[in-house]
Amino acid sequence: MTTDFQAPPTGPDAKVSTTETGAPAPSDQFSLSVGPDGPLLLHDFHFVNQMAHFDRERVPERVVHAKGGGAFGFFETTADVSQWTKAAMFQPGVRTEMLARFSTVAGELGSADTVRDPRGFALKFYTSEGNWDLVGNNTPIFFVRDAMKFPHFIRTQKRLPDSGLQDWDMRWDFWTLSPESAHQVTYLMGDRGIPKTWRHMNGYGSHTYMWVNAGGERSWVKFHFHADAGVENLSNDDAALAAAADPDAHRRDLFNHLKRGGEATWTLKVQVMPYEDAKSYRINPFDLTKVWPHADYPLIEVGRMVLDRNPENHFAQIEQAAFEPSAIVPGIGFSPDKMLLGRVFSYADTHRHRIGANYHQLPVNRPHVEVNTYEFDGPMRYDFNPGQPTYFPNTVGGPEVKADLFSGHSWESDGDMVRQAYTLRPDDDDFSQAGEMVRQVFDDAARERLVATVASTLGTVQPELRSKVYDYWRSIDKATGDAVADMVEGGREPADVGPAPASDEPETVVAQA
Repeated sequence: MTTDFQAPPTGPDAKVSTTETGAPAPSDQFSLSVGPDGPLLLHDFHFVNQMAHFDRERVPERVVHAKGGGAFGFFETTADVSQWTKAAMFQPGVRTEMLARFSTVAGELGSADTVRDPRGFALKFYTSEGNWDLVGNNTPIFFVRDAMKFPHFIRTQKRLPDSGLQDWDMRWDFWTLSPESAHQVTYLMGDRGIPKTWRHMNGYGSHTYMWVNAGGERSWVKFHFHADAGVENLSNDDAALAAAADPDAHRRDLFNHLKRGGEATWTLKVQVMPYEDAKSYRINPFDLTKVWPHADYPLIEVGRMVLDRNPENHFAQIEQAAFEPSAIVPGIGFSPDKMLLGRVFSYADTHRHRIGANYHQLPVNRPHVEVNTYEFDGPMRYDFNPGQPTYFPNTVGGPEVKADLFSGHSWESDGDMVRQAYTLRPDDDDFSQAGEMVRQVFDDAARERLVATVASTLGTVQPELRSKVYDYWRSIDKATGDAVADMVEGGREPADVGPAPASDEPETVVAQA
C-alpha cells in the first residue's frame, strides 16, 4: 500500500482551494496540457495567474535597514510629562498600541543579524491623534550631521560597483574625510557594536525633537529607550559563530521569546532642554553626532514599552511596515536638525517607491483613527470617503483644518534660533565626545577590545589610507591610535578578549566644561 502525500485533506472542515477570484481551483498540483506529456496550454488561467503572481511576490528591499524583524505591543505612560507636551499618548495612564521593527543598517535582506553595525529601532505608535513614528537606532548619535552626506555614507557600507564586494577602503576613506563620524565610529567599534539580542539593546530617537505643551510652551527633547533586560553584547568571535550557525539569530530570538509567552520591554526616558537654552548651549543641540551630557539635562522617566505579540505574516506586517519621521502628532514637532529634516522627506518618498503611493492604506500602516485627506486615487487605492470633494476650499462639506492643534510647533520664524542652529559653539569639535567615551566610559579591557576590532578591519586597507586611520584614532585618543598602529604594523595578532559586561549606557559621559 502506498500513501499519496499530495492527497488533499478531507472532511467537513477542509478548506476549498480557490482561484484569485474566489472560484474553486481546478488544480494546485498539475497544469493543463494536451495529454500527460503534451504541451502546456496557456488558457490554463489558474496556472498562468499563479506564475504571474509568483513573479511579483517581492517588493524592492529597503536600501537601508533591509534585514530586520519586529513585533507588536503597547506603550503606557506612567509619569506626568504634561508640563512639556500635550501629545495625547504622553498623558498619564494612556496606553497606546504600537509596532516595533529592529534591523541592521547596511546588510541586504539575507545578511546575518550579528554583524557589527548599528541597529535600527523604528517605532510606530497608533495614537488617538494619528500615527506617530519614531525612527531611531540603538545608538544616540550618527555618522554624519548633514543629510547631503547620508547617501554617500550608505554607499560606503554597500558594495563596490565593479566587483560587487564590500570594502573597508571606502568605509575608512569616507570616515577619515568626515571627522564628525568619530563619535559614532567609536561607539560602533566598541563593545556595543554587536548586541546579544534585540531585547538586550537600548533604543534612541537620536535626533532632537520638539515638545509643545497645552499652553504653547516649547521644549527640545531627546528620547531614550532603556532595555529592561539590560544591555548585553557579543564578542567578535561569538558574533561570527552566531552568523555561521543562524544568520537570523536576532529575529529568531525575539519571535521565539514572544511565542513562549515572554515580553520584551523598555523604559522610556527623555532629556528636556528649555527652548531658549538651544541658542546659547555650549554644543549645538541639533548636531546628530553629539549627545547632551546627562549632568546638564538629566533623564526623566516617562513610561514603558512592551512587545508581546508576534506578527502573523512577516511580509504583510513587517516588510510592508512603513516608518517615517514625517508621521507626527500635535505636541511633538521637528527641530532644525539637518539630518532629521532630510529624513522627513526621504522616508515617505522611499515608501511611495517601494510599496506604492497608497502605502498608508495597508492594514499595518493604517492609523487607528478616521482619516480624511485630500489625497486621491493612485495605484492600489481601496480606501475612500464617499461623497468627499477632491478639492479645498469647498462649500460642500469637505474636511477642514483645526489650525490650533499644531500652534506653537514652529521654530522657522525664530530668526535667532535659525541662525544659532547651524552655528559652531565653544565645545563643537568632532573628537572630544568620542575621546571621552574611550577614556572615561571604556575600561582597560574595553579599550583593548576596541583596538583589536579596529585593527581587524585594516588588513586589506591600502597602506596610505591606513596611516590616515591611525591619525583619525589619534585625534580621538592618542594611545588608542598608537595601539591600533602597533597592532597592524607590528603584526600583533588582534585578540578577542571576550564579551563586554553589562554596563551603564556610554552616553552618560560628561562632556568637558
